[in-house]
Amino acid sequence: MNVIRRFGSFTLVCVFSLLLISCSSVSVETYSNNEPKLVVEEFFKGDLVAYGMVKNRGGEVTRYFTADLNGSWENGIGTLDESFVFDDGEKQKRIWTLTPHAEKGYMATAGDVVGSGHLMTSGNALFMKYVLQIPYDDSVIEVNVDDRMYLVDDNVLLNESLLTKFGFNVGAVSLVILKR
Repeated sequence: MNVIRRFGSFTLVCVFSLLLISCSSVSVETYSNNEPKLVVEEFFKGDLVAYGMVKNRGGEVTRYFTADLNGSWENGIGTLDESFVFDDGEKQKRIWTLTPHAEKGYMATAGDVVGSGHLMTSGNALFMKYVLQIPYDDSVIEVNVDDRMYLVDDNVLLNESLLTKFGFNVGAVSLVILKR
């Protein structure tokens, strides 16, 4: 009977371990051999333009936008100035400061970001996680953003962002960034 209980417990632990492993997210290092290599200081330099859409938690597209971006670098610190225009006429501005943090990494700050985000690159990929403050009704809510960007050629970067709150999906953003 003790053997059966131990075997049952062992089986249960194995099943839960497999579930945890299968739920783990993909690491940026997965893309380490992919080309072209994304060099943040090179791609986010000069004028860029972005075209994108916002989806609600059900996957319905709720907004479209364009954005003009301008990146500059001084003493290894980057500034990315973003000006968004949404299909309903709303305009938003975000200015990122990218400060080198670790090998292949940056700390990323902006006025509507809580604390700082952590940006890592590997191969053609860039992953960044941060908490963004979003105006909602007459207040502001904070959502977790998991940005995943992939350089498909020297002038085109695809970006997908998952927005979560309390671990639940609340929306997504998809966009393409083009060097001018």
